[in-house]
Formats: sequence, C-alpha cells, structure tokens
Amino acid sequence: MSNVYDSAYQLEKAIRESQDFLELQKCMDELQADEEAMKQFDLFRSVSTSIQQKQMIGETISEDEMKKAEEHMARAQQNEKIQKLMAQEQRLSMMIGEINQIIFRPLEELYRPK
Repeated sequence: MSNVYDSAYQLEKAIRESQDFLELQKCMDELQADEEAMKQFDLFRSVSTSIQQKQMIGETISEDEMKKAEEHMARAQQNEKIQKLMAQEQRLSMMIGEINQIIFRPLEELYRPK
C-alpha cells in the first residue's frame, strides 16, 4: 500500500514544477520588481481579504467597503502586470480545482446512493 502523504508531497512537487505554477511565479517576480504595482496589488489584496473574512463570519459589509473594494479592483485590473498575474493565478486555481475533484472522488463514490 502506498503512503498517502508521500503521494501528497509528490503532488506538491509536481504542482511546483508545472508550467502553470512556473508562469505564476514569473508573473509574481515581474510584479515585485515594480514597486508601484506591488503596492497597488498589496492594497487590493488587503481590502479583498478583509471583505472575505467578514463574509466568512457573517458580518455585514457596508456600501463604503464594497465601493472601496470595487475601486481597488478596477485600479488593479488597469495594471498589466497585476492583470497578467491574476489571469495566471486563475489558470493555476482551475488546475488545483480539478485535482481536488480527483482527490475527493473516492468519498463521492462511497457516499453515492446505490
């Protein structure tokens, strides 16, 4: 029987060596080399994270907070480096989502009505 943890570490290594991850890493390096773009990205992430945390605990998000988040998102999307990073992050996220479906397949099959 194989060790599941060994397989998980092999999967981690494969993800790190995948073209999608390497491209994301390249995008991040380019973004970090641009101080102004990096500040803009950090601000966008901070505002987004704050809103997500509030949503997770069921807090109401004010109109001001939503407007602020939308403004930061719009500015971030205008920056080519941030836009490129976000697109590449989405591709990697899709790959990980597909891997997640594969990993959970045994549980889905186990609980599927017979």
